[in-house]
Amino acid sequence: MQRFFTLLHLVYVGLGFSTNKVVLSSGGAAFFLYLFYLNQITMSKRLLLAIISLLLFSSSIYSQQPRIVILATGGTIAGAAPSATGASYRPGVISIENILKSVPDLNKICDLKGIQVCNISSQNITEEIWIQLACKIDSLFSNNLCDGIVITHGTDTMEETAYFLNLVVKHKNPIVLTGSMRPSTSLSADGPFNLFNAVSLAADKGAYGKGVMAIMNDYIFSADDLIKSNTVNPDAFESPNFGPMGMMRGGKPRFYRESLTKNTVETPFEVRKGQKLPKVEILYAYAFASDIPFNALLESGVDGIIIAGVGHGNYNRAFDQKIKEAKQKGIIVVRSSRIFRGGVDNEAEEYDKTIPVSAMKSPQKARILLMLSLMKTNNPDIIQGYFGQF
Repeated sequence: MQRFFTLLHLVYVGLGFSTNKVVLSSGGAAFFLYLFYLNQITMSKRLLLAIISLLLFSSSIYSQQPRIVILATGGTIAGAAPSATGASYRPGVISIENILKSVPDLNKICDLKGIQVCNISSQNITEEIWIQLACKIDSLFSNNLCDGIVITHGTDTMEETAYFLNLVVKHKNPIVLTGSMRPSTSLSADGPFNLFNAVSLAADKGAYGKGVMAIMNDYIFSADDLIKSNTVNPDAFESPNFGPMGMMRGGKPRFYRESLTKNTVETPFEVRKGQKLPKVEILYAYAFASDIPFNALLESGVDGIIIAGVGHGNYNRAFDQKIKEAKQKGIIVVRSSRIFRGGVDNEAEEYDKTIPVSAMKSPQKARILLMLSLMKTNNPDIIQGYFGQF
C-alpha cells in the first residue's frame, strides 16, 4: 500500500519516474498501465476506475498552462549571508522550496514543480552532475512531463553548464539557466526576479527551438556566446562577440537575434548515465611561461589540452616544443585565447592545421567541446570541423 501511495504522489506532482523496464509519464493513462505492469496491487474495479478518472481530470487541469520544472543546483541564488548588506555569504544553503516562496506569482505563469538536483556552489560542479542534468532533462522531455526547464545555478560556471547542455541535449524545448550575484538574504537580491524572468521565458512559445539559454539582469543570452565578465556586479554577464539574443520586459521575451551556431538536436554528441568524459585540461599562456605545467599534464595521461593563448591564440617556444611532444603521444591540442573577444582562426600566427583552433570558443568552452569531440574522433581535421560548427 505504501508503494501505491508513492506512485499516486508522483503522478499528482506531475513528475515522472523510472524503473528498470518502464518510464512513467504524467497522466492517468500511464499510471493505469503501470498498475497493471506491477500486478502487485489488488482493489475493486470501481475504486480503480475512480482513481483513474481523478488522475485524468487532474492531468487535464495541468495541460491548461505550460508545465515548467525547475532543476535546482544551488549557487548564490540559494545562498544566505549573516548580514543583509555584507559581501560574504554561504552559497547553496536554501532549498528550491524556499526559493520558490520568494516569487509567489510564478504559479500564475505556469504549472510549476521543483527538483533539488544538488545544492552546491558552482565552482564545485562535477561531470557527474552535468550528466545527471542531461539525463533528467532527457527523461522529462521524452516522457512529456514538462514543456520547459529552468536550471538555477551558481554563476561561476553557469556558462560551462549551459554550453555542455547545449551540445548534448536532444530536444528543442526551452532550457533556461539563471542564478544571482547576490544571496537570497541580500538587501537587494537579484535572484527572485531573475527566476521570474527565467520561468516566464521557459513558458513562452517563442523560446522553443532556440537552444539552451541563460537569463541574467533581464538579458537573454545564448549558451554558445555567454561569459561571466564581472566578479560581483549584478550586471555580470555578456555575449562578447554577438550580443544578447534579447531581453525580458514585463514577463515577456523580446528577441532581437538568433544563434546560428548548431546546437541540441543538430549536434552529434550524446551522454548517458554513468559515462566518463575524456580528460581535457587548460594551460594558460603568459609572458615567459615555463613548461613546468605542460610537463605535468603530459605525464598525467590527459586526452587533450586547451592552450589559453595570448592575443590570437599565441604561445611561446617552450609551449611550442611541448605541443610537439603532445602530438607524438596522441594528445590533441587546441589553440584558444585568454582574450574573450575575436576568437582564434586559421589566420593566427604560425598556423598549423594539425593544431585545431577554437574559433569563437573561450578556453573553458573549448575544453567542453574537445571533451565531447574526443568521444567521437582523434582526427584533428574532424575536430576542427566541430569547432567551426558548434
